[in-house]
Amino acid sequence: MSTTVISLLLLGSLAAGWVDAVVGGGGLILIPLVMILNPGMSNAQALGINKVAAVFGTASSAAVLTRRVPSACRALRYAPLALLGSAGGALIASSVDKQVMRPVIIVLLVAVGVFILLRPSFGQDGGAAGRGSPAPRARTFLALTAVVGGIGVYDGAFGPGTGLFLILSFTTLLGGDFITNAAWAKVINVFTNLGALVVFTIHGEVLWLLGLALAVTNVIGAQIGARMVIGRGTGFVRVVILVVVVAMSAKLGYDQFLG
Repeated sequence: MSTTVISLLLLGSLAAGWVDAVVGGGGLILIPLVMILNPGMSNAQALGINKVAAVFGTASSAAVLTRRVPSACRALRYAPLALLGSAGGALIASSVDKQVMRPVIIVLLVAVGVFILLRPSFGQDGGAAGRGSPAPRARTFLALTAVVGGIGVYDGAFGPGTGLFLILSFTTLLGGDFITNAAWAKVINVFTNLGALVVFTIHGEVLWLLGLALAVTNVIGAQIGARMVIGRGTGFVRVVILVVVVAMSAKLGYDQFLG
C-alpha cells in the first residue's frame, strides 16, 4: 500500500470521525474510500476496518458528550441489546440484498429531512432525556428496546446513518434537544459497532494494523466533532443533520441506480 493511499485513508478516517461524532454516518465516507483505494479488498474486510476505527472514534466522542450530558449513561441499560442486535446483523450481512434495502433507506432519509426542515422546533427543547428525569415509562422503555434492537441489527447488516437514526429515535421518544440525544446515541453506537466488530474478528475479516492506524485519526476527528457539538449547540447539529441526509440520499441513490 503506497504512502499516498495511506495518507488518503487517514484523512478520510479523520473526516469520518468528525461526521460520526456530530450526527452519525461516518461509514459512508470511510467504507467507500477503503474499497476505492483497495479494489482487491472484500466487502467484509472494508466493513471490519471501518468498525475498528468507528469503535475507538465513537467511544472517544461518547466520553466527551457524556461529561456534558451525564444522563446519557442511562443509555447503558440498552447496551446489551445493541451489542447482540449488531452481532446478529453482522452474521446475516452477506445475505442482505442491498439493492432492496437502499431504496427503503433513501425514502426514510428523505422523510426525515422533510420532517426536520418543516419542524424547526424539533430537537431544540429540553425534554425527558435532557432534564435527567426518572427512567422512561414502561411503554417508552419497550419502544426504545425495540428501536435499539432494530437499529443494532441494521448497523451490523448494513450500517449507513446508524448514529443519525439513533438521535432521531431518542429525540422522538424521549424529547429533549439534539445534543442530549446525540450523547445517548453515541453510547449505544459504541456497542453496535463493537457487536459487529466481534463477529468480523471471529470470521477473520479484520485487518488490524490498518484498522488501528485509521482509528487514531478517527479519534482525532471525533474529538473535534464532539467539542463542536457542545460549543455550537443544537442549531448546528440540526444543519449538519440536513446536510448529511442530503449527502447520504445522494450517495445511496448513486449506488442504487448508477453504481
